[in-house]
Amino acid sequence: MSDAMGTKEQPWKLLTPPRSSDYEMYKDEKDGKAILVCTVGKTVLHYDYRCIEDLHAMLKRHGDWMELGSADEQKPAKEGTVEAWGRSIDNPLGGWYGLKKGFRGRFGMYVPPLLEHLGLAEVEHNARNNRMRAI
Repeated sequence: MSDAMGTKEQPWKLLTPPRSSDYEMYKDEKDGKAILVCTVGKTVLHYDYRCIEDLHAMLKRHGDWMELGSADEQKPAKEGTVEAWGRSIDNPLGGWYGLKKGFRGRFGMYVPPLLEHLGLAEVEHNARNNRMRAI
């Protein structure tokens, strides 16, 4: 992983949990709100920046491994997964951390490696069914 600072000029260079695809993330601001910009090939996703702290806190409370359960916005998320939490009305945001309509999913694919990179979580790197837990 790179030592980049998470800026547009020096984004975090990350790999998906199965380590099959690379992508970049950085902190930016949109409409006065801090966001994470996630660029995967030509696709750009946005997540509320609070997701880093909120996900870490939830995993700390959970206290054990949690399945990632990544899914596109149009598909239902498996209950009890990081993906389901990232969409739940019961999370601190009260809904989706993903901000771009049509591209709000894949929270469980792209956010966990950032927490791992930042030293906040461990993430498994199997071909499928990966999990994470707070450090």
